[in-house]
Amino acid sequence: LVRQQPEEKSKAVDVLCLTLRETEKVPAMMITFLPFSHNPLVRFSMLDMKKCVWRDFLHSRDISLCHSLSRGQPSFGLLFDIDGVLVRGRTPIPAAKQCFRNLVDGNGKYRVPVVFVTNAGNCMRQAKAEQLSHLLEVEVSPDQVMLSHSPLRMFSHFHRKCVLVSGQGPVTEVAHNLGFHNVVTIDMLREAYPLLDVVDHNRRPKDVLPPTRELPLIEAVILFGEPIRWETNLQLIVDVLLTNGQPGNPVSSLHYPHIPVLACNMDLMWMAEAKNPRFGHGMFLVCLENIYKKITGHELKYEALIGKPSVITYNYAELLVRQQAESLGWAEPVERLYAIGDNPMADIYGANLYNRYLQASQETRAQAQVKGGVTEVTEAWQGLCLGTPHDVGCLPEACLSILVCTGVYSRDEQDLPSDPQQTVTERIFHGHRDFRFDPSLTQPSFVVQDVREAVELIFQQEGCPLE
Repeated sequence: LVRQQPEEKSKAVDVLCLTLRETEKVPAMMITFLPFSHNPLVRFSMLDMKKCVWRDFLHSRDISLCHSLSRGQPSFGLLFDIDGVLVRGRTPIPAAKQCFRNLVDGNGKYRVPVVFVTNAGNCMRQAKAEQLSHLLEVEVSPDQVMLSHSPLRMFSHFHRKCVLVSGQGPVTEVAHNLGFHNVVTIDMLREAYPLLDVVDHNRRPKDVLPPTRELPLIEAVILFGEPIRWETNLQLIVDVLLTNGQPGNPVSSLHYPHIPVLACNMDLMWMAEAKNPRFGHGMFLVCLENIYKKITGHELKYEALIGKPSVITYNYAELLVRQQAESLGWAEPVERLYAIGDNPMADIYGANLYNRYLQASQETRAQAQVKGGVTEVTEAWQGLCLGTPHDVGCLPEACLSILVCTGVYSRDEQDLPSDPQQTVTERIFHGHRDFRFDPSLTQPSFVVQDVREAVELIFQQEGCPLE
């Protein structure tokens, strides 16, 4: 349709959204709004999203940011990254404690909705909430915490399948908490097939033919986060992919496409107590992707990439913000989100990408209203949102990004060039393979020194007192 009638491109995008919404094999939200994937459908959708006409929120914020004071109720919510923004490892950043003292009243009630959005995923929300409460000296509820794997709750079509999970910490408990019923861990796999894990000579079986016990057919692979023994996880995951979920069998022929792979947390590096960033799960994914391609000659494909900077993560975070606003007794919807982070390729990229999604959704709904009586477009957006259909109109107007200098990013670093070709050839790209680099998405709305300055700036922009 687009090739034959270019003027019908807008209509084609609407039809594509509706078609993807009805597709069960791949989540519509993931295909449509992970715009930089190698998937041609994704490139098509983002190309047309980019060509949509929407107003630049930053140019109009001087008009819209003063509404909250006149109404007597704030109209914004805060999304906090954790590592590099609030803490480094187990040590709180000094500015964070004072910042959160100002964010709660005398009764410990938050002045505005606050949600913690982290790419960490090696624990339960309850444990992370308790850790934050201790470090920040304010009460943090599990309902305010979003881990990288939290959106997996929505992937119900995988919950009854037998899945192999990779990561560290209580992975089985995490998987069950997310809704997965039939879980196989890496340790269970190596115990069932001890001949598969032989890099460490001390772990090699002493018997020539050790007994094995059969496991159910593995139907999908879930990658929660970086494991401890990378060589073991890499070997066994590749075995599962090559054997179509039956690692005890020989590889008779290449099974491609392979069984579904869902990965959480694409961070190449993250900031802990060390002076330089440490390897993250994104580094493990780089290893897995290259090993699989080296062996098979084919690209490793993901059913879903979850965690920052994917839009699905921010959609889920917005739902949590909405719930926090309701718990605070707010009668009016949250109009703006502010995302505070230290990683340009995760926090800033993701917030700006989500802002584009919000602008595109507003434009699409506006076009549908102008047409009058044409409901298909708005129904498509409703199908892609996490709430009920009547919640679609309550999406925020925008999501602004704020970069702090206490983590991965440093003011001393050279600014990224604006020419994408120069970036590809002369600079190093730390984003995930399936996210094409767009320089504009790494440019924050604001750059400040630390989280305290970020919050003070936000309240100043909103015209709200911060005591």
